[in-house]
Amino acid sequence: MDITIETPHLKAVISTHGAELKSLKSKETEIEYIWQADPKHWARHAPVLFPFVGSLKDNQYTYQGKTYELPQHGFARDMEFSVLEQKEDAVSFILEDTPETKKVYPFDFKLVLSYELGGDGIVVKYRVENPTGEEMYFSIGGHPAFNVPLEEGLSFEDYFLEPSPMKSRVIVPLRGRYVNLDQRTLGQTNTNIALTHDLFKNDALIFETIGLNSFSIRSENSPHSVTLTYNNMPYVGIWSTYPVESPFVCIEPWEGIADTHDASGELTEKLGIRKLDAHEVFETKYSITVK
Repeated sequence: MDITIETPHLKAVISTHGAELKSLKSKETEIEYIWQADPKHWARHAPVLFPFVGSLKDNQYTYQGKTYELPQHGFARDMEFSVLEQKEDAVSFILEDTPETKKVYPFDFKLVLSYELGGDGIVVKYRVENPTGEEMYFSIGGHPAFNVPLEEGLSFEDYFLEPSPMKSRVIVPLRGRYVNLDQRTLGQTNTNIALTHDLFKNDALIFETIGLNSFSIRSENSPHSVTLTYNNMPYVGIWSTYPVESPFVCIEPWEGIADTHDASGELTEKLGIRKLDAHEVFETKYSITVK
């Protein structure tokens, strides 16, 4: 089921399936900012990544002596959420553990995703609750895809990625599906990055981030742009398909990351994993602003 929220300037559509943002459109210009999930390229819009971000080594992990299997990015993006609260300009969804999730992820959890329109954009909030007296481990991240170009008459190559602040960030390369920490180096995010399809020939660009960060998709040939902003999330992925040349770019803020190629597989040792103690709550958010 699709839920529509709106303000005088913006309209957003979010599906209960995966609590996924399917559309963010300006009422004034009719510009659609969110990728429309053409299956010839990539059949998703903006999935939530939970309970893990990226790939587990051999698609499995071990916890308390038992081995579990999960595919890339976990299961939440493919599950049906319940509507928790709905207003004209905001909506929140909840997903809780089930007997089926317990087969692949042994923890009780409550995952709340909230969307709120305001001003010139939308705020996406994540809330992870540990409802039990036992500790739990998880990662979570966003994967929103934005149309590039944003309007007719322009091409993918007419756009660039503008980081803020303009400073170098550590780039974490991938070796296949896994991150290669030994080859980390400084990435050139102290300047604009021209968007080309070849930029993604080695899969996603992954940067370590600290504090307040924003990444904008802009063109010198248009006044229209989209910006994703977040605070204190340790990684961001920038991705599009390759060698298929797709008209979208994902900006993905992450609280977690894929395994290394030599990961032990023990969940408590996983790179980027977060721990919630008994009855603890974790919250984070990102915003998308549009012009």
